[in-house]
Amino acid sequence: MLPIRLLQPDDPALPALAILMEEMQAHYRVACPPRSEIIAGLKAMPRGAEILVAEEQHRILGFAGFSGIYPGPGLKPGLFLKELYVAGSQRGRGLGRALMQKLASVATQRGLSRIDWTADAENARLLAFYEELGGACKTDKLFFRLDGEALVQLAN
Repeated sequence: MLPIRLLQPDDPALPALAILMEEMQAHYRVACPPRSEIIAGLKAMPRGAEILVAEEQHRILGFAGFSGIYPGPGLKPGLFLKELYVAGSQRGRGLGRALMQKLASVATQRGLSRIDWTADAENARLLAFYEELGGACKTDKLFFRLDGEALVQLAN
């Protein structure tokens, strides 16, 4: 299996990760900033944001972006997985599972009690993947987002 490691500030792999992020944006059919902005954003990630990368011959084939969260059930800390993405040409190799295994290892090594994430409700293949990992769908929770004008209005 490919080595999976934590991305470092000013990592030489930032341009390769930016290329994969461009693919991800196209896959989700959403706007994508120029590569230079992606790299600048990676260099300026907020404190606590981290990325695991699966790398082969200077190409990033998959990544998992996550952050620490607190508090959770029982006032225990955990991780929130923001994004898990594997290059389209690399799917079926077990990279998604390997990234999730590494993330679980990071969580347990840090004494964290859980990993939380969201999933696209319409993506049956993705939901099956998460269930195969042992993930439990928490139907008692709803996902909310405050952004755009609503964010600005609340801030003011």
